[in-house]
Formats: sequence, structure tokens, C-alpha cells
Amino acid sequence: MGRGLLKVLLVEAKGISGNDFLGKLDPYVIVQFPGTGSTERKSNTAEDEGRNPRWNQVFKFQINSTAPNVQHKLVLRIMDHDSFSGDDFLGQATINVTDLISIGMEEGKSELNAAKYRVVTADNSYHGEIKVAITFTAAPKVEEDGGQVGGWMLMPN
Repeated sequence: MGRGLLKVLLVEAKGISGNDFLGKLDPYVIVQFPGTGSTERKSNTAEDEGRNPRWNQVFKFQINSTAPNVQHKLVLRIMDHDSFSGDDFLGQATINVTDLISIGMEEGKSELNAAKYRVVTADNSYHGEIKVAITFTAAPKVEEDGGQVGGWMLMPN
């Protein structure tokens, strides 16, 4: 598919649902891009921001995929940080970035401006939205012949 850098700007969420023991949500997001060396990143916890948290954080994923016809998806899992028990799943959004990467490979760079994506909760209903911007920048092409020109090996000066 391509080689390059996928940058994800996690902006904010609005109207997310969830119940917390103490009545407040402390949301964070696990950003997952399957197929990369390190497949997930974790945002800061938006403490005491409840159902409308703001993060304004950038996450980067190196992409080195040679498999054709693969669907590339970015998964944003919204969690509630709990100090005294396990963290709670609040919902997730899945964004297909296959076309973004394809266009970036052709043109060198492609962008999805900040847009809102619906959040799917554990019971498969929609509740709230998450705002994200995504950029893909293709890696420069590397000579595959090992620096040969006309059958001659190029040597450093």
C-alpha cells in the first residue's frame, strides 16, 4: 500500500456517555492503527472534563505496508480513567484511511481536515462524537537497485 507517516490530531469529543462511581468522567483515548510496529498510542487523561473533553494531541504512526488491497482503519477507543477499579470503555470510532493513504502515495501528501465521527458505545448505539484531523505524508522513494547506474555501482566520494 505505501510507506510514510500518518499523523492524527485528536481534538475533542462531545456528548460522550458513561457513568462513573463518583459521578465524573476522566476520559482518555487509545488511538490504534493495526499493522504498524507500535500499534497504539494513549492520550492524556482529560481530568474533570466530563462528557465534553478536549485533548489537542498529535499521534504519529510509521506506515510500511506493501500488501495491496488492504483496508487501513484507525480505531479511537474512548476510555474513562478510574483510580479504584478498572478503566471503563465509553465508546469508539473507526475511520477508514485507505483512500487517504492512496492519495498521499500518489500526490506526496493528503489530509482530512478536522471532522466529527460518531462514537459507538458497547451496546452498538451511537452516543456522542469525536473530532479528529488526519494527515498522511509519503516517504521519499528509495532507489531499489542499491545505487547502481547503468550497471556500475556508485561509490561515495
